[in-house]
Amino acid sequence: MKSILGIGNALTDILAILPDDSLLKEYHLPLGSMQHVDMETGDRIWNALKEIGVKYVPGGSAANTITCTSIFGMPSGYIGKIGDDELGQLFKSTMEQFGVRTTMLHSDKSSGRCMVFITGANAERTFADYMGAALEMGPEDLKPEYFEGYDYFHIEGYLVQNQDLIAKAVQMAKEAGCIISIDMASYNVVESNNAFLHNLIDRYVDIVFANETEARAFTKLEGAEEALRELAGHCEIAVVKVGKDGSWLKKGEEEYYIPAWPATPVDATGAGDTYAAGFLYAHSLGMPLKECGEIGSIIAAKVVEVVGTKIDVPRWRDAKAEIRKLIDKVNG
Repeated sequence: MKSILGIGNALTDILAILPDDSLLKEYHLPLGSMQHVDMETGDRIWNALKEIGVKYVPGGSAANTITCTSIFGMPSGYIGKIGDDELGQLFKSTMEQFGVRTTMLHSDKSSGRCMVFITGANAERTFADYMGAALEMGPEDLKPEYFEGYDYFHIEGYLVQNQDLIAKAVQMAKEAGCIISIDMASYNVVESNNAFLHNLIDRYVDIVFANETEARAFTKLEGAEEALRELAGHCEIAVVKVGKDGSWLKKGEEEYYIPAWPATPVDATGAGDTYAAGFLYAHSLGMPLKECGEIGSIIAAKVVEVVGTKIDVPRWRDAKAEIRKLIDKVNG
């Protein structure tokens, strides 16, 4: 089985159900907003939430993808940076419980977290993000041996803002012989790092995952199919995800539309991360391009049926059975 290494922001989602919005008002968090907070505020909010009772879910885009590839059975590793604190240890131990080999770098800052406040009858969500130690990862932290023995290297697009880090990471990954993939992560990240991204993808990246808005930002073209074709001119395989409408794939002369797999969606969080895991798993098995997209679609359909980014055991069982049928059909 081929192996995969991911690099990303090591963040823990902290979910709290609040009886009212008084805590939001105390910390000046507008209902339904997403706010970035400093270390002091982040620590004070977390300590206040501990008294209420919270759910901890280690996350971040690349961590979500790498957790899934590990569950599929791929030997999987992860590089991230945490603080010397309870949340950092929780992140590391949870990743390892899923079978991921972690290279956790350490910072004097507190571990990064995304605090999610759920309030009211409509379960309105308000977010307070503290990136903390995750933002401290730099090129000086990387060593060639971190990449040795891996067949794939998957980059979380948010890290592109740290251009020196990513430039060194892709050089080391290429020297180690890795196939490199990137999830573009956010259209505003693409817009603000467009020249760097073009150079990165042209020179180093083999597989690009983008949603429709990210593909538009990168190519300056409006339609998903147009953007797909332009994007595919910069890499070996281009994937453009169009949410509930499915995805488009292109490699050389091959081009496919993959419908979304049937699902009863309740929360789209993590769908793109999970799709990438399914696609890369299938690619590592040598599956044809179309089937790689279909396997990505199958597993993405399972995560949208649960709240959060972790698929439950029955859905994993169903997904693996559906994927096994598809693989057996291809293999005859």
